Order: sequence, then structure tokens, then C-alpha cells
Amino acid sequence: MKKILVACGSGIATSTVARTSLEDDLKDRGINLKELSFTQTSIPQIPSIASEYDLIITTAKYTEDVGVPVINGLPFLTNIGEDAVIDKVIKALDLE
Repeated sequence: MKKILVACGSGIATSTVARTSLEDDLKDRGINLKELSFTQTSIPQIPSIASEYDLIITTAKYTEDVGVPVINGLPFLTNIGEDAVIDKVIKALDLE
């Protein structure tokens, strides 16, 4: 099972929107969501738990190297460039 961490400032509001959008987009692409695990958190918590995940998606700019791929998930909130982000997620998790 691939584990995805979705992070925002508080770990509640925008990460929920991003996670829902991500799940819907992956499902629309034919990805079996039962093969994925999603967790939400706040951005300050990323360094302490990053190693437990295969991919991190943030709704804010995040440049720290935590040893796990980090993808900017702002397009899930703006709907601009969302398809390109989904392509990156699929590639990063080797879901093709």
C-alpha cells in the first residue's frame, strides 16, 4: 500500500479540500484507491513523520528535503494545473 501525506498550515481545512480533490482525480484516472492510504497533517509536522510516507503533497510552498518526494498541491485548490499534478503523483507513486 502506498502512503500519501497531505499537509496544509493547520492540517484541517485546505488539506481536506486537496485530499478530496486528489482522491476524486485519481479515481477518475482509474486508480484503485484501496491501494492507497491518505493522512492529513500540518506542514510543521512533516519533518518528524515524512519517513513513514511514500509521497507528500502540500498546499503551501515547501522546499525542505525530507527524503520523500514532495509535490505542491496548490492546484487542487485553484483547479489550475491539476492534471499536471495528478500526472506527477501517478509517476511518483509508480501507479501507471
